[in-house]
Amino acid sequence: MDTDPGATLLPVDSVPGPPRYRERLYVPLRWWVQGTMFLATIWLALVVAVPAAVAFGVTAAMLALMALALRAFGSPVIDVGEGELRVGRAHIEARHLGSAVALDAEQTRRTAGPEADARAYLVLRPYLSRAVKIEITDRADPAPYWLVSTRHPDALASAVEGLLKA
Repeated sequence: MDTDPGATLLPVDSVPGPPRYRERLYVPLRWWVQGTMFLATIWLALVVAVPAAVAFGVTAAMLALMALALRAFGSPVIDVGEGELRVGRAHIEARHLGSAVALDAEQTRRTAGPEADARAYLVLRPYLSRAVKIEITDRADPAPYWLVSTRHPDALASAVEGLLKA
């Protein structure tokens, strides 16, 4: 399931000028639930073996670490606008971008796996099955393309293509 209410999509008409796209790759709610249930199981095992204060302290520390890890893993933001593409901490000017192609789940699997170029810049998330492949035309850049997981590949691809036309 690739849909998540945490994704923020700015409609093309909401921002004047070239198309603008923004999405945060939030970790899905089911990961939070599964992590919490796992920690509840750990707490249950601890509470019968050690004093309750120790069990609660260890579980609270593990819960804090889990929350930090899931927030960090879901922190990349995809932002198309103002003449550049930003994905996480990386950014590239529109003049160095080529075509952007929205990939389905099977194409994403092949492009990230058997057909992958080791020089490519990848921002992949296992909870997102689709991606966009964006060609890089800058000869000084060693990456031939960026492969970016997204919940809305068609919208991202069209925003990148719109950025090229602007």
